[in-house]
Amino acid sequence: MEMIGGGRLEVRLTSADVGKRVSVRYVTDSAAPGERYTDAVGVLTSWDGGVLTITRKSGETVRIPELRLAAGKPVPPAPARRRGPSATFPELSGVAARAWPPVESEPLGEWTLRASDGFTRRANSALPAGDPGRPVAEALDAVREWYADRGLPAYVQTATGAESAQELLCADLERLGWHREVTAELRIAALAPLADREPGPAEVRLSRALDEPWLRRYQRSTSASPAVRQVLSGGPSVWFASVAGTGEVPAAIGRCVVDGRWAGFMAIEVDPAHRRRGLATAVMTALARQALDEGASAAWLQVEADNDGARAMYEGMGFSVHHHYHHYRQAEA
Repeated sequence: MEMIGGGRLEVRLTSADVGKRVSVRYVTDSAAPGERYTDAVGVLTSWDGGVLTITRKSGETVRIPELRLAAGKPVPPAPARRRGPSATFPELSGVAARAWPPVESEPLGEWTLRASDGFTRRANSALPAGDPGRPVAEALDAVREWYADRGLPAYVQTATGAESAQELLCADLERLGWHREVTAELRIAALAPLADREPGPAEVRLSRALDEPWLRRYQRSTSASPAVRQVLSGGPSVWFASVAGTGEVPAAIGRCVVDGRWAGFMAIEVDPAHRRRGLATAVMTALARQALDEGASAAWLQVEADNDGARAMYEGMGFSVHHHYHHYRQAEA
């Protein structure tokens, strides 16, 4: 048997390992020049018809014919984080959901159906948190019916890349004809270093109230409907930040929700004409200091996976990826 890196190639996987985190090496035509193999690490989400499906941390799926397997084995969960606060997926999922509360919600077993007149996928999607109380296919039928009754498209929000996340549910959704529309990262950091940053010359105004100027800067909605106001104003302890601009529209805004030890940062937006002046840093610093005063010690935020500029900024502030979350929608017939 061929030796790779001083070790013997051996496949120590069976279909009984579906649901476990695995590491595999396989023969591929897309390997680098001069190489035969490539590797994949993730959750083994299926092994059907001679093909393995592995879901990576990012939610990307890799399909490997078993005849191309060179080595494989179950591996333990990813090692504990060494950067940022300790956090479990269920804890963060609950904190994030409370920070963006829907106008209407209804349980489906341990899933939650959420609707807010179409304002954001987060507030208009089914949020699984366990067993829906029926087979997944039947649960998805109920999800479609519930959203159809409200004139809304049916979405399911899932997560990958953390212990107790939902790679198997993602595989079920894809098998049943749902497709991933959006992927985002949930990032975490220690809160004190954010509050200790030099805020710069901008004066940041903090308010409990959601006012008209703040909404005019906010880009996620073109209208200040009751649903928009209710979602943005909801949460355990909500703060709105703004930096004065020219005229009545702020140059920068932000929102923070304090929930126990966690401070969640959302809607950090800067007028394009005022960018590269440190206004986003000023907004986040002011909100972080307020959150520290309320007893928070850890920070989180969400950023879409294709927003390279924001991801780089948050990386520089000390935020690292905890897990990825995805919104699935049934493919059109």
